[in-house]
Amino acid sequence: MTLAAGALCLGGIVLFVCLAAAALLAFDVPGVSGERTLFDAYVWRVTRFTLLQASLSTFLSILFAIPVARALARRPSFAGRVWIIRLMALPLGLPALVAALGLIGIWGRQGLMNTAFVSLGLDQPVSIYGLSGILLAHVFFNLPLAARLMLGGLERIPGEYWLVGANLGMRPLSTFRFIEWPAIRSLLPGITGLIFMLCATSFTLVLTLGGGPAASTIEVAIYQALRFDFDPPRVIALSLLQIALTAILLVAMRLLTPQVEAGHGGGRAVRRFDDRSLTGKLADGLTIALAVLFLALPLGSVVASGLASDLPGLARDPMAQRAFVTSLVIALVSGMLCVAATAVMIRARQIALAPRNPLKRHRGFAAGIFASSSLVLLVPPVVLGAGWFLLLRPLGDVAVFAPVLVILINMLMALPFVYRVLEPAMATHAARTGRLSASLGLGGWHRLRFIDWPVLRKPVLMALSFACALSLGDLGAVALFGSQDMVTLPWLLYSRMGSYRSTDAAGLALFLGLVCLVLTIAGTPAVARNDQRSADAAA
Repeated sequence: MTLAAGALCLGGIVLFVCLAAAALLAFDVPGVSGERTLFDAYVWRVTRFTLLQASLSTFLSILFAIPVARALARRPSFAGRVWIIRLMALPLGLPALVAALGLIGIWGRQGLMNTAFVSLGLDQPVSIYGLSGILLAHVFFNLPLAARLMLGGLERIPGEYWLVGANLGMRPLSTFRFIEWPAIRSLLPGITGLIFMLCATSFTLVLTLGGGPAASTIEVAIYQALRFDFDPPRVIALSLLQIALTAILLVAMRLLTPQVEAGHGGGRAVRRFDDRSLTGKLADGLTIALAVLFLALPLGSVVASGLASDLPGLARDPMAQRAFVTSLVIALVSGMLCVAATAVMIRARQIALAPRNPLKRHRGFAAGIFASSSLVLLVPPVVLGAGWFLLLRPLGDVAVFAPVLVILINMLMALPFVYRVLEPAMATHAARTGRLSASLGLGGWHRLRFIDWPVLRKPVLMALSFACALSLGDLGAVALFGSQDMVTLPWLLYSRMGSYRSTDAAGLALFLGLVCLVLTIAGTPAVARNDQRSADAAA
C-alpha cells in the first residue's frame, strides 16, 4: 500500500512537470519560425543579464561573508552573539517582496542612506532600481546564508589546529592561509553553486527592483512575455533556456561540490589564541556591527513604516481580508499536501531499499523519488506556470484553474526543502524502530499513532511551517494566474506598490512579514533552545 501511494505521488509530480514541459515544446504558432525565436537578440540579452547579475551577486555575497564569518568565529562568547546569528536567519524566512520594500526604505531615493549622502554633499544618490538594486537585494539575502555556512565550517576546525598555530607563533595572515582558508575553500563550491542558483532563478526581487526591460532576468521575461505581450514563441525560447541553465547549474553543483571532511583531532575543546590584540577586536567588532546594520536597517524600516500606516484600516479592508484568507488557505493546503506527499515518498523509498539486495526496479524507483525532490529546481515555478498557462488556455479562462495550479506549484516549490528536513529524521527513526515494529506486528494507523508520530512530530511540524511560509510569501505562481477573483497578500502588496499606495504597502508588508516569521520560528523551537544553551555555555 505504501509503495503504491509513493508511486502515485511520484507519478503525479512527474506528470505535472512533464505536461508543462510538453506544452512548451508542442505549442505551435502559425507563421513563426522556431529559428527566429530561439536566436532573438532580446532573448540572448536577457540571458546575458541573468548570468551577469547572478555572477556579481554571488561574488559580492561571498566576498563580504568571509570577513563576517571569520569575525564571528574568532569571537565566540560576546554578549548578543546568539541573537546576531538568529538575525542572519531572518532573511531566509522573509518574503522577498517584504525585504524589497525594506531595502527601498533604506536605499531608495528618499531612503535613510540617500538622505544621509545628500546631506553630506553627494550629488548622485544610490539607485535602488536596476542592476545596483538587484545586487543589493541579493547580497541582503545571500550574505547571511553564506556567512552561516562558513561559520559552521570554521567552528568544525579541531582545537589542536589553533593550539599548534599559537605554539608556532602564526600571525593573522598565516592563520587565515593555513588554518581558516582550507576550511572555507572546501565549502566554497557548494556555497557558490547554491547562491548562483538562487540568484539566477530570482523572480520577485528582479520584478520589483529591476526598474524595466533593461534589467530583466529570464524568469521575469517569461512572466512579461506571457502576462502582458502573450508571445508564446518567446515564452518557449526563454523557458527552454531557463531549463538548460538550471540543468547546467545542478550538474555543476553535483560535480564541483566535494565531500566535506572533518579535520582530524583528539576532541580537544576549541579555544582560539589568534588575533587577541585590541586592533583585532575592534576590527572584528566593526565588521560584525556593519553586517548587523546592513541586515537590521531594512527590517527596521519595514517595522517602522508598517507601524506608521493605517493598520486598523487595513484590517477592515475587505480586499485585504480576502487576500489574507486566500493566502492562508493556499499556504495550508499546499503545505499539508507537500508534507504528506513527501513523507509517503520517503517511506516508500525506505521500503523499496529495505532488502539487503533490492531488485533493480526497486532501486530505480528509489532513485526516481530522490530525483523528484530536486525536479522543481530544474523546472522553476514560472516555467511550470507558463507551460500550464499554454496547456489550459484552449479550455477557456485560465483563471478558473488558478487556485489549483497555484497550490500545486507552491507545493512543488517547497518539496526540496521539506524533503531535506524529513528524510534524515525518518531515516534515523526507521533505523531505530523498524525491526522492533515489525517484530511486534505494528503497522498502518497503530504504528503511525504510537511509534512514528511522537518522534516525528517536531520535524513534520518544522517542514510544514517552512512549506506554509514559502507558499504564503510566494509571488511567482500567483503573478501568472492572479486576478480580481484570486488575490493573495503578496499580489495585493505588489499591486499597492505599483499604484504608489506606499502607506498601504508598508502595512501589508509588516503583516505578511510577521506571519511568515511566526511560521518560521514556530517550526524551529528546538534549534532556538540549542542556540540558547550554546550561548549560556560559552558565557
